Amino acid sequence: MSVRIAPSILAADFARLADDVAVVERAGADVLHVDVMDGHFVPNITVGVPVVKALKRVTALPLDVHLMISDPDRYLDAFIDAGASMLTVHAEATPHLHRTLTRIRQLGAKAGAALNPSTPIATLSDVAHELDYVLIMSVNPGFGGQRFIPRSLEKIAALQVWLTASGSTAAIEVDGGVDLANANALSRAGASILVAGVSIFGTPDAAAATGALRRAADAR
Repeated sequence: MSVRIAPSILAADFARLADDVAVVERAGADVLHVDVMDGHFVPNITVGVPVVKALKRVTALPLDVHLMISDPDRYLDAFIDAGASMLTVHAEATPHLHRTLTRIRQLGAKAGAALNPSTPIATLSDVAHELDYVLIMSVNPGFGGQRFIPRSLEKIAALQVWLTASGSTAAIEVDGGVDLANANALSRAGASILVAGVSIFGTPDAAAATGALRRAADAR
């Protein structure tokens, strides 16, 4: 199965966001990644429900909304109502992860849990079958353009083994420093959704970059 490419609007030009989204959609992007940051759980503030609603009006791509916020349970309904097809919460941000994931799925979206670089896979041991995907953070969350943490490859491979042993069909998504240099290694380790911001929107040709990242990931 081909790896899914998820351009992250965090690196797009917000003055021409609809145009940037249209470029990667035409180039064959599979998902649009939307980073929601609150300045509390992570040291940055980005976008909220209104931007998700606006994106839903201008693209047919599934919206992969990544909540890097404290108390995400307060906002599940609002983001899914706004158009989120996939909703990710951080395992570190909620004390009732099973309940949160169950609620997301009840609302009709795919449910994902994100793990920060220092958070062990075992954190998910009791929710394996409530997960549609797991998001491995390969940088410390909060800012785009950071360098990939090399040890993330080992974590992804270990997660793939753990998911298989658990009987889970959850996909593995990776976010942080994804580029042409590591896309193939990430795919080989088990990742099937690659989030890329600067390596797509930070290039002179986002369409070409989207295609190149897919080819790199799928090369065998």
